[in-house]
Amino acid sequence: MKKVVICIMLFCLGFSVYGGTIDPNTSDDKHLEYAQGFKYVYKISGTYEDSKNTSFYASSVAIDPEWVLTAAHVVHNAKSGYISQGGDSDKYHIKKFIKHKDFVPNNFGYYDIALCKLDKKLKLDFYPTLYSDSNETNKICSISGFGDTGNFSRGVFISDGRKRAGSNIVESIDRHLLICTPSSVRKTNLEFLIANGDSGGGLFIDNKLAGINSCVNAADKKTDSSYGDESGHTRISVFTDWIKQTIEKER
Repeated sequence: MKKVVICIMLFCLGFSVYGGTIDPNTSDDKHLEYAQGFKYVYKISGTYEDSKNTSFYASSVAIDPEWVLTAAHVVHNAKSGYISQGGDSDKYHIKKFIKHKDFVPNNFGYYDIALCKLDKKLKLDFYPTLYSDSNETNKICSISGFGDTGNFSRGVFISDGRKRAGSNIVESIDRHLLICTPSSVRKTNLEFLIANGDSGGGLFIDNKLAGINSCVNAADKKTDSSYGDESGHTRISVFTDWIKQTIEKER
């Protein structure tokens, strides 16, 4: 595996949220339009339990009227939080953060997953089911979140606070991660790679949640989501039982 260089993928307030890098030959409008179908992908915001009450935000996926999934590193030491679609209205506050018990900060690729219980129920028409098969390799996938944007040639360079989505292929599996790359050869129609701010968003196969955006692997140590980088997504099929059992205990 290439040296894993972690995308911070969360920001102090005062910066903007962005949304994933794309093929330089594809219109960004297509990614903005595609993202409208991912109504269950939310921005997650909050404050950490530190001396400065540092603010953060990243991405998350609703899997139930009362529950969202995100990356454990996003909510590690979180004191408070809420989800929204990026605006000031329709905020859903989080009343409990539950990280996987084996998550270790900065040890990415292992157990980077967390559940968040909401204080009131969402009212979506659809919640993605969990992908439980172990056949993810070579599957075409969709990816969405609130992260940096730009293109694979330049890397990230634009901020506008809008959610984007795109597609890719699961190239391989490494530990608990599904791996995707920005390809110029084996390319999907809306080729897309996660970037800063996308952590906790989702990777979907056949409309099922197959991965939670976790990190970017970069041989050059520049996590700008350009050609040569790889994205890592926590593999839901490994954690399906943990997710279901945790929710059941909290009911």
